[in-house]
Amino acid sequence: MALLEQIGSPADVRRLQKSELKGLADEVRGRLVDVISRLGGHFAPGLGVVELTIALHYIFDTPRDRLVWDVGHQGYPHKILTGRNERFPTIRQKDGLSGFLKRDESEYDTFGAGHAGTSISAAFGMATARDLRAGTNKVVAIIGDGSLTSGMAYEALNNAGNTDRDLIVILNDNEMSIAPNVGAMHRYLTKIRSNPLYNRVREELKNIVHRLPEPMEQFATRFDDALKNMFVPGMLFEDMGFRYVGPVDGHDMDALVETLANVRDMSGPRVIHVITQKGKGFPQAEKDPVGWHGAKPFDKISGVMSKKPSAFPAYTKVFGRGLVELGGLNDRVVVITAAMPDGTGTGGFGEAYPERFFDVGIAEGHGVTFAAGLAAEGMRPVAAIYSTFLQRAYDSVIHDAAIQKLPIVLAMDRAGLVGNDGPTHMGLYDIAYLMAVPNVTVTAPKDGAEMLALLRLGTEHEGGPFTLRYPRDNVPSDVPPLDDIPAIEPGTWEVLRRGADLALLATGTMVLPAVEAARILAEEGVDASVVNCRFLKPMDEKVLEWALSSHSAVLTVEEGTRVNGFGAAIAARAAARKGGDRPAVSVMGVPDRLIDHAGRGDQLEEVGLTPRGIASRARELHGAGTRTIPIRETA
Repeated sequence: MALLEQIGSPADVRRLQKSELKGLADEVRGRLVDVISRLGGHFAPGLGVVELTIALHYIFDTPRDRLVWDVGHQGYPHKILTGRNERFPTIRQKDGLSGFLKRDESEYDTFGAGHAGTSISAAFGMATARDLRAGTNKVVAIIGDGSLTSGMAYEALNNAGNTDRDLIVILNDNEMSIAPNVGAMHRYLTKIRSNPLYNRVREELKNIVHRLPEPMEQFATRFDDALKNMFVPGMLFEDMGFRYVGPVDGHDMDALVETLANVRDMSGPRVIHVITQKGKGFPQAEKDPVGWHGAKPFDKISGVMSKKPSAFPAYTKVFGRGLVELGGLNDRVVVITAAMPDGTGTGGFGEAYPERFFDVGIAEGHGVTFAAGLAAEGMRPVAAIYSTFLQRAYDSVIHDAAIQKLPIVLAMDRAGLVGNDGPTHMGLYDIAYLMAVPNVTVTAPKDGAEMLALLRLGTEHEGGPFTLRYPRDNVPSDVPPLDDIPAIEPGTWEVLRRGADLALLATGTMVLPAVEAARILAEEGVDASVVNCRFLKPMDEKVLEWALSSHSAVLTVEEGTRVNGFGAAIAARAAARKGGDRPAVSVMGVPDRLIDHAGRGDQLEEVGLTPRGIASRARELHGAGTRTIPIRETA
């Protein structure tokens, strides 16, 4: 009987003989390969922590002992071992398991994770709560070295290291986040990895020191500090108040089990430095951990990923191409990414203009303020950051860029519904949180060509941040070279269709579905105008007044939260009009609830943001025949 078939929970793992754990690791790795080869999903991160995950559940009394995983990319083996193996083939599918850690999915998911750098803070909070209740359980944070480029991780280390709380931090060091790591921490950890002799020498010295008379012990203690700096410059973790243990081979099961058992019985803040290999056990992923971070379905033998045929490229790819073209036209353009050169399409700019390309690590707040500093000295920075990650830099946008009217471009990839990654990665809130800030321009293109035209306009813009949102999707049509794309006049909307009955004011990804909805309505005898509201802020006052004064009803459509979004702003403007009739205004967008992981098309269908969904709501609004603003909104 296969070992994995005997595992219904971590308690079953703890019943195994230590000699059986290696075999279990092989089976867990095989299960991961088998399922992800069919479905796609996060792949290389999980392969790298199979042994570590087993050892953690073997040594610690989970769920009484708390394991707090960072990000969640590395959580698949954890799910397999915690009663979800049977459902594992539903991972990231509609109504299936989440691709990240989720508290309401399992008692073993002690803290939700989707963004980097949160685990130490959360674990320290749990350890503090335990102590306030006089508990005795252990709390373990597992964080990747990539997440240590996040400032939040240092805030937590600084806070926790200044206490004597019983807290364990596992540093899973694979030299990667999604892309290769950058910065001083990366160099620091490389020095540690290259000096494995340090801990052995230090332990020997400690044994000698404690047998010496007191005056000599004081001298030897100072010598110990000097020795630390000789072998590992700075000893950052120890200087911050953490006992450092490692580095440990993260694929040596015996070494892991022994080290975890020893550290479990210590007290106070401590760090275990574990060296792993992202993609371990699958040759193609070992060679290319970036490409295999998130895998499409693939052949288990050849490693060839399947590709869904598409007539047009992704927005991200088109954006990256446009950046390179723009860099050739304007040598003041510089590009910033927060550890996502491939995910944001900015890597090509980095290859073409390396001196003008900056990867700041998982540090979005720093990235935005860094961009503001560049702009203050005359450069034209483009910071490409996923919409959901830009949320982490909101204060920097306001305090460092908007108030000072600094001309930075914020390119927000993955804006809107993102599909299988679920709630932690939804880019639904940027319209609402950016429209509230003075001096910020908010734009959303209807297609790839308009995206590049707005990008170019953004680098010419004065007077504050210029934001550009686009989806995790393919562009709907061919995109010509940047030089062949006409310029867009700032603050203007585009009337695509003029009708007599009602107006559809659509933004970004909803413009072309609104055009199709108007066609459907026309077949039924309903004549609808369609306006491409590519500037959400500032609005085109002339076209807006025409839409409000020339139609009995107005329907706004956006792929963002309808709470405090574009539609809410239009409804407020309509309600404040003086003189004449007020058109009925209804708002279509994403409702005020979390949208679970599923295919992006399924999610759009669920909230009605499809041509037929828009046509249905427009038909209902037109048929009501009211001249007042209805309270009811779309579901």
